[in-house]
Parts: sequence; C-alpha cells; structure tokens
Amino acid sequence: IIEHLRDSGLGVLITDHNVRETLAVCERAYIVSQGHLIAHGTPQQILEDEQVKRVYLGEDFRL
Repeated sequence: IIEHLRDSGLGVLITDHNVRETLAVCERAYIVSQGHLIAHGTPQQILEDEQVKRVYLGEDFRL
C-alpha cells in the first residue's frame, strides 16, 4: 500500500521503529533520538551516518 501511494506521488509520513522495512520504501528519512532530530536524508545517507549508527542502528546494521 505504501509503495503504491508513494508511486502515485502522494506524500506519506511513517513513524516506525522497523528501520529495515521503512528505509526500503522511503525516499527521505528523519531520525529522532530523545526528542531531537539527529539526521535526515536519503536512506543511503542515513545508513552511512556515523551518529545514526552509534545511537540508533548499531555498527553492524545492514539493510
């Protein structure tokens, strides 16, 4: 459903802790930790962000 909405040009805001599935369907992501925005960008930028790895994903996370 989300991919269909995205492909039709509709903006969709998803709040979810399932990073693996969410990053696979989004064009941009925003990572919030303890109420503060710590990173934003494309899924690839998020995966490469050192602070996101340290605080949220873990060093060994792979998509």
